[in-house]
Amino acid sequence: MTMGIASQLVPTSLGSLNVRVTGAGPAALLWHGMFVDGTSWERVAPRLAACRTLVILDGPAHGCSDPLTSTASLSDCAAVAVELLDALRIAGPVDWVGNAWGGHVGMVTALQHPERIRSLVAVSAPPSPISQSLRRRITLLRPLLSTIGYRGPLLGAVLASQLTAASADDPATRELAVASFRRPRRDGIARAIRSFILNREDLMGSLPDLAPPTLFIATDDRGEFTPDDAAKAAGAAQRGDWAVARGARALVPLEQPGWLAREILDFWERGADRA
Repeated sequence: MTMGIASQLVPTSLGSLNVRVTGAGPAALLWHGMFVDGTSWERVAPRLAACRTLVILDGPAHGCSDPLTSTASLSDCAAVAVELLDALRIAGPVDWVGNAWGGHVGMVTALQHPERIRSLVAVSAPPSPISQSLRRRITLLRPLLSTIGYRGPLLGAVLASQLTAASADDPATRELAVASFRRPRRDGIARAIRSFILNREDLMGSLPDLAPPTLFIATDDRGEFTPDDAAKAAGAAQRGDWAVARGARALVPLEQPGWLAREILDFWERGADRA
């Protein structure tokens, strides 16, 4: 549960999703990154809720949502996002804020269902597929995750992929991340890793068709998506912009929440609110 907000389960084609709604104003959908869940937004959400009605979900196979029973695609997730908005009776376009996996889903949703996306913030979400070296490492780790879970060296490896060393050493940040790692079923996460990391589509060629105002946020500590990569993605999109989070790796909402909230609010003010 995020910030004490009551949650509800919403049936979708990828199982029931755990969803929390808070705030006031136009709707914004917050989709988290892999391994964590909707609680990863709890340091950012209070600032955003002052001017948006936030829909904060646990993605398929994450948090308190149902596990995946088979592999899925980013397009399947985009369809689920539309199903969720329909179930909540949010007919108009939303401001999408996605971290990593959530940024990928946001791009695909904006491409396939452009009428549902008013603006897009994609945080630490490289549009290109994963590298071969990273693919090999994840392929080796995935069977261990489904059998022993987040323990010992495996826990350390996942933490290192998500947080800077300084963030991982902070007890409160580490506790939030590890609690979200351990919440869902292992078999569902193993399928999610195959679906949304190993099988992640190449979105770079589709960026010229990305129509809404889009803010790509890179970090200074994730080699998979550098500031240069963010600038290139922003240049390819129709209405792209970019920024860099300092002192962060993949979980910017946990590592630099104040900075991220300000960037999102400024982006909404200068672009999305006038779209």
